[in-house]
Amino acid sequence: AVVGAGLGGSAAAYFLQQHFGPQVQLDVYEAAGVGGRLATVTVNKQQYESRGASIHALSLHMQDFVKILGLKQRREVAGKSAIFSGEHFILEETDWYLLNLFRLWWHYGISFLRLQMWVEEVMEKFMRIYKYQAHGYAFSSLEELLRSLGGDAFVNMTQRSVAESLLEVGVTQRFVDDVIAAVLRSSYGQSVLVPAFAGAMSLAGAQGSTWAVEGGNKLVCSGLLKLTKANVILARVTGISLHSSEGRALYQVHYESSEGQGSAFYDVVVVTTPLHPSRSNFTFENFDPPIADFPGAFQPSVTSVVHGYLNSSYFGFPDPKLFPFTSILTTDTPELFFHAMDNICPVNISAAFRRKQPQEAAVWRVLSQQPLDKQQLKTLFRSYYSVQVAEWQSYPRYDATRALPPVVLHQNLFYLSGVEWLASSMEMTAVAAKNVALLAYNRWHQELEKIDQKDLMHKVKTEL
Repeated sequence: AVVGAGLGGSAAAYFLQQHFGPQVQLDVYEAAGVGGRLATVTVNKQQYESRGASIHALSLHMQDFVKILGLKQRREVAGKSAIFSGEHFILEETDWYLLNLFRLWWHYGISFLRLQMWVEEVMEKFMRIYKYQAHGYAFSSLEELLRSLGGDAFVNMTQRSVAESLLEVGVTQRFVDDVIAAVLRSSYGQSVLVPAFAGAMSLAGAQGSTWAVEGGNKLVCSGLLKLTKANVILARVTGISLHSSEGRALYQVHYESSEGQGSAFYDVVVVTTPLHPSRSNFTFENFDPPIADFPGAFQPSVTSVVHGYLNSSYFGFPDPKLFPFTSILTTDTPELFFHAMDNICPVNISAAFRRKQPQEAAVWRVLSQQPLDKQQLKTLFRSYYSVQVAEWQSYPRYDATRALPPVVLHQNLFYLSGVEWLASSMEMTAVAAKNVALLAYNRWHQELEKIDQKDLMHKVKTEL
């Protein structure tokens, strides 16, 4: 059984079938709808991503999914971004790459180069995961996974803030306050106190080129479930109880659907929905020792998709025709009521598509912590046709001292969503799904030499 049909659940189902073979029977439970957080909204008969919008160029699992499913990468529509302090733009992107570099250097010295080197070093080590997974290696905890990639230094990156780590490598406080804060506000809705590992992953996405799936990112989820021929059960899982049969653990999954309550027995269960009390009221029965509660809270996040005319004079451009930006990030200023906003394109982009001129009505996605009130909408927009609001508990409230959640809850009962406490992105979820599938397979077949191995770089080289 796989609990949840978001990206984590659909990728887990796909990888489980890949490793156990086509004879494996897969039930996927989903209460709300396939795709989870990868949702779209409709404005003027066009669909737009409401969240989970961009995928980093180095996301190898996501690239594979798109290829396997015969999907296409969506055409990029160029646009410029800027960072707003609440009073004025403190950094503006231009069409000229060299001019952008010069401006960064002029404002911040070599801080941006130091940042780049730091992010690249982290990413280079992180990319080892693909090699390990290709050779069938799995990890029974997030700490073991981190340690295999970057040693204790990677584990320590979950225990200290991104600000602390960057100041240590010579990035200035001003660069952290202006640029790093703006990127983290737009990705996690949080400050520079998020752990260094989560921060590095977010900054990698901001630096590199990104892409999205033509037709909407959620097509990956429905596509993977169709490909695996998984049996999707529209029901909310309420709990799991442990039984045993011939010395082997057997898990009873209890659920509620429109037809009432039901349950079914499974050899292996993968839970891909968050198990925090604020997100689910899941019960575990007959486990000894009992499965502990999951500490930590989630950050409330509001996405407002607004179809309207931008109030460019609020940003210091009285003439809307001259407003050059399609993406606005913000610094950590108390009076700023939004984290970021961008002029978004539909999920289907034709060859003839062009962005709206700045004085025309366009579709903007505004990210904030609280729902925007009428006055705040009036501040950002001269007038608007429609506002669609999605409130969700989006990301863990990152706290750099928290212990990471477990991956193994019991013999063949696994937890995938804990990976979000490392960093939250589509690719991190896909990596975790592959890890859980390999872990389930290796444990089932007692291939223990494939789990939590030390010195994997050396082992993989000799295997090659």
